[in-house]
Amino acid sequence: MTVRIAAFYKFFRFPDYQHRRQALAATFCGLGIKGSVLLAEEGVNGTIAGSPEAIDAALATLRALPGAEKLEAKFSEADAMPFLRLKVRLKREIVTMGVPGTDPNALVGTYVKPQDWNALITDPDTVLIDTRNDYEVAIGTFEGAIDPQTDSFRGFPAWFRAFRDQLEAEGRKPKIAMFCTGGIRCEKATSFVKAEGLDDVYHLEGGILKYLETVPETETRWRGECYVFDERVSVRHDLTPGEHVLCHACGRPVSPEGRQYKDYAEGISCAACAGEMSDEQRARFAERQRQIELARARGEKHMARREQDA
Repeated sequence: MTVRIAAFYKFFRFPDYQHRRQALAATFCGLGIKGSVLLAEEGVNGTIAGSPEAIDAALATLRALPGAEKLEAKFSEADAMPFLRLKVRLKREIVTMGVPGTDPNALVGTYVKPQDWNALITDPDTVLIDTRNDYEVAIGTFEGAIDPQTDSFRGFPAWFRAFRDQLEAEGRKPKIAMFCTGGIRCEKATSFVKAEGLDDVYHLEGGILKYLETVPETETRWRGECYVFDERVSVRHDLTPGEHVLCHACGRPVSPEGRQYKDYAEGISCAACAGEMSDEQRARFAERQRQIELARARGEKHMARREQDA
């Protein structure tokens, strides 16, 4: 049976989020849903998987929350369940930037539909910024995009303030266009950027995933694969699973070429993290990999995926 995957988020006032967790978890569990859902006072964020009927019911449950009626989702499919369990967690932010007062419910940039994105980013007066983490950008991004080279979203505010100062020193006032995987990080980034005093700020509605779903590959400005936070690791333009695998030691994606490096050992290290590992860590990861292989031989899955900052 084909598994449907839904990635979604919605910024809205959610003051009773703590009291909603148990009921949402029970409903999703009853539907056979697996994946991750984050709840915070600023809204909801998640990626879930299940049968098409279960996904429809889960999204209807979320849209029944006051303020979340217009919650949208990006869909893809997989031949097997990409998650091992269901997690419904309480957070301070549904995407962690760490700047108090940043509120997309009150201030946000201009949404740009995927079909209008190419015209904006090819305008010479537009500066295009990828708001994702460095390891995501490394495997794919839009042509001409600036990579802030941050290892988490918490690093974006400091990077942007320095970049803004550079623009001001050069006397430039370009349009600022930002994007991310599903739309959530760039929506919060535009709120931050506008609060910093810039007005001509845009972001890709629905993120990269909606762009890949909407824009024909013959017209694409996307280059490479798109990193996703589930067992697929990356997807191609047609949203089928890509060629990258996950390094379970550091959580970074590893390309087919990267798996040929001498420092790559499945489940233990990759070229990016081999020099960071102590002997104790390598021994622990080697034992975990042994358990994964034993589970695989039994036809079972092992919960090996490392938690990451989305």
